[in-house]
Amino acid sequence: MGLLLTILFSIFVALVGGLYLLGVFRKRRPGEPPLDKGLIPWLGHVLEFRRNTFKFLGRMKEKHGDVFTVQLAGHYFTFLQDPLSFGAFVKESREKLDFNKFASQLVHRVFGYVSIEEDHHILQSSSNKHLKGDGLGVMTQAMMSNLQNLMLHSIGSEQDTWKEDGLFMYSYNIVFRAGYLALFGNVPHKSEGSEEKAKEKDRAQSDTLFSEFRKYDQLFPNLAYGVLPPKEKWEADRLQSFFWDAVSVQKMKNKDNISRWVWDMHLAKEERGMKESSINKYMFVLLWASQGNTGPSSFWLLLFLLKHPEAMKAVREEVDKVLKETGQEVQPGGPLIDLTREMLTKTPILDSVVEETLRLTAAPLLTRAVLQDMTLKLADGREYFIREGDRMAIFPYSAVHVDPEIHPDPLTFKHDRFLNPDGSKKTEFYKAGKKVKYYNMPWGAGVSMCPGRFFATNELKQFVFLMLVYFEFELKNPDEEIPEIDIKRWGFGSMQPVRDVQFRYRFRY
Repeated sequence: MGLLLTILFSIFVALVGGLYLLGVFRKRRPGEPPLDKGLIPWLGHVLEFRRNTFKFLGRMKEKHGDVFTVQLAGHYFTFLQDPLSFGAFVKESREKLDFNKFASQLVHRVFGYVSIEEDHHILQSSSNKHLKGDGLGVMTQAMMSNLQNLMLHSIGSEQDTWKEDGLFMYSYNIVFRAGYLALFGNVPHKSEGSEEKAKEKDRAQSDTLFSEFRKYDQLFPNLAYGVLPPKEKWEADRLQSFFWDAVSVQKMKNKDNISRWVWDMHLAKEERGMKESSINKYMFVLLWASQGNTGPSSFWLLLFLLKHPEAMKAVREEVDKVLKETGQEVQPGGPLIDLTREMLTKTPILDSVVEETLRLTAAPLLTRAVLQDMTLKLADGREYFIREGDRMAIFPYSAVHVDPEIHPDPLTFKHDRFLNPDGSKKTEFYKAGKKVKYYNMPWGAGVSMCPGRFFATNELKQFVFLMLVYFEFELKNPDEEIPEIDIKRWGFGSMQPVRDVQFRYRFRY
């Protein structure tokens, strides 16, 4: 009898412990945000959250207000959806809210890279040096050189030939490949015998790389959530190995024009004793982080211009003005234009178009690990107790980007939304009569803010600039509806369309 009681007691303890881990016994304590665990133990609301993050958070906000805690696959997330209080999240110390812990888990699952403590410092240091100021000028020139190779190598031989393509695939392909070459280097001229043969090899190799990257990109959402079926998991593993080799240190050592941004990070990790195989994996992280969002954004940017003639006219006039001011002109058989960083600082209308495009199509989910019990203080004086071990998150797309009080008629593209009447950059937006500091957050905020945002913005502007100067292009169907966004990618940066849009293009000269 004693043995039976011991066994039953052990089963009871294990059962209670299991239920505890499933979150069955968690209750809302005084001072905590509203708690919604969902109907399924442990899983909570994760299925609905993954199915449509935007719709789920809207339902939770309507039910609980702008601060609430939900259970998602064994974790408790407190969402802050009041933009006037975002400073409490963004500026909180890393001793309480930590970005690195969550990010480290994600990059290991998706890219196979095991983070080190100095990663964030190395990235910020190299980015400040090479993706801002004079360093940004160097990167802008490298990007321009590679865009010209990919877009204009056949100029002079196909002026009257219309080509058809999917606008998404064309834009993504060109911007990704040019960015990759600008960062990871070019085939040396000496190895190929001539500059033209080297450029031709760059075009071929980068096209193959994009084809494989696109396969990986399509697997990315389910890979990030850890729900790939066996066949797709095998494919993801194959693609990871492919990219670890494609952007490896050994491959880079055989290239010319490697960016100092990439090379300095390689040297910093090497100095800290990191194995070359781990550095190769980190190079894959850099490739995706730097080029996984600009391509889709360039698609939306061109599409919005094509669908809004007044925006196209305004940007085209601005581009022509900038060219004229520098004494440059595109002529048949003439030299290619030299589009410098300085020229890109003189395009306020294009800047507004880029910002409006990102407002409508960039939807990052900013997440932090709660390292110790803390009090969240809101702008209106409310305070909430947040538990150690939970996570906190904000979703700017629903909280800010499409808030009609901050951005009237929020789902409509307005090319001058971020311009004042005098043509200067507009930075004052209001909610409830109070100025909103974080009125557009496509790049994230705080410690997780994209360090390459200035280079990425220049990539988009350079691509559009060259398209307007050198090409005639139009939608194959002028009445084409703007496609819906793929809701599976909520939270992962730039959104992608559910379908491509056909267009045609040809050289203007």
